Amino acid sequence: MPLPARLPLRLMMAALLLGGCTQLGPDFQTQRESWTESWSSPSLEQATQQREQPDLRQWWRVFDDPILEKLIAEADANNAGVRIAGLRVVEARAQLGIAQAGRYPQVQQASGEALYVHSRQSGATVQTSRVWQFSAGFDVGWELDFWGRFSRAIESADAAYFASQANYQDVLVLLHAQLAQTYFTLRTAEARLRIARENARLQKRSYEITERLFKGGESDELDLQQAKTQYLGTLSSIPELEGQILHARNALAILIGRPPAPMHELLDMPDKEGVVPLIDRAVLQDVPASLLLRRPDIRAAELQMAAQSALIGVAKAELYPSLTLLGSIGWSASSLPGTPNGLVLIAGPSLRWNVFDYGRIRNNVRIQDARLQQLIVSYQDSVRQAAREADDAASGLIKALEREAILAQASQSANRSLALATALFREGYSDFQRVLDAQRALFAQQDAYLVNRSTAVADLIALYKALGGGWDTAQPLVDAATRQQMEQRTDWGSLLDETANATAGKRSSLQRGTPDE
Repeated sequence: MPLPARLPLRLMMAALLLGGCTQLGPDFQTQRESWTESWSSPSLEQATQQREQPDLRQWWRVFDDPILEKLIAEADANNAGVRIAGLRVVEARAQLGIAQAGRYPQVQQASGEALYVHSRQSGATVQTSRVWQFSAGFDVGWELDFWGRFSRAIESADAAYFASQANYQDVLVLLHAQLAQTYFTLRTAEARLRIARENARLQKRSYEITERLFKGGESDELDLQQAKTQYLGTLSSIPELEGQILHARNALAILIGRPPAPMHELLDMPDKEGVVPLIDRAVLQDVPASLLLRRPDIRAAELQMAAQSALIGVAKAELYPSLTLLGSIGWSASSLPGTPNGLVLIAGPSLRWNVFDYGRIRNNVRIQDARLQQLIVSYQDSVRQAAREADDAASGLIKALEREAILAQASQSANRSLALATALFREGYSDFQRVLDAQRALFAQQDAYLVNRSTAVADLIALYKALGGGWDTAQPLVDAATRQQMEQRTDWGSLLDETANATAGKRSSLQRGTPDE
């Protein structure tokens, strides 16, 4: 084999032997504290129960509300935050593709020229020449990954890619919790409005009775004015509650990707209007400690640490010399008669070393290390905050349930008191003031009961959210309309399919409870 033919093969063998010989920088280690291995709390143990259904990924099914499930499915498809988070996964995958390009020759440049030269020389005789000159060449430069600079960059981009998937799932967790909370805020306002209207109707009748008695001289003006004041006070709460309903409907419309407008599907099931469910406990399929660490935002924080850890190795690689294999093939020709054609082959190593720039490089390494430590502290604090959120929601649910039993009895007593006060007044054994007091107490107790039941639902939703439930969706990462619009502008190749499949695979592994690393 001639030498020029053997040389590229030898350079290729050298690249395979020298490339990726070592990786500078730390290998990522998880930063979990010992308490996270078996964490729980008395409140959580009391507020949860272990069983298979409903799945924590779709915890809203515990409410058995088809309207809520329909709204959540529409929000998954149309919510702006979810769509943006999905596109950020696609962006992170493209960034990973850029990093992976470091495995191949960094310089791959083809060139070609065709020049027409027209020259004229004056003197004793005028000489004119017209010549075409042709040249073509191909240059290759391959920096060997001797210190792991490119492999660490790929490691960082890969972790950032999976972190974007975890962030996408975290957006779903927040969306589902916010939508369910808004939905039951609406249902609570509807229930409170119904109670307010019923009490206003009851108090209006009492006001009309006292008005007739006053005009007939059978009662003084004090009873009339007190009945009027109570009636108007209850009546004034109705516009406020109607405003809360309108605000909640508008919020729901935005969450599901619609402009503010009446939502007719809320009326599809009249039996659900104004109904505030009461679920006594959260259903879990695993222990709280494991669920806590599988929260999408916690996983994203851990993956961000992994990405930053790899960047330390990228920065450290600048301290050492870089070895690049260079190669060039060139060809030249001319139309001038008698001029020979030329072919040149150049190959060899090139060494580059920033010998006198260590201050900048070393401080860049320190910057990357400081950023990693910041992420470590932030991650540990995020886990503690997540534990606090779960414990607060669990204790809030327990106390709301305890208060619910008390308020239910208080409402029954208030209703009985009103019946007794009305009977005594009609028989002449009591004045009208006791009727007014009983009506006021009944409205207050009924309203407090509904508000407390709404609080219990909110605490239950907060508990599921704190334990990372609700990240599952049947919707694709990029919806069909957005995908078509993007593909009309840019050649995406198979990347959109790849990100969709990777996210689905990630979701499946998390469903099985496999680790992320």
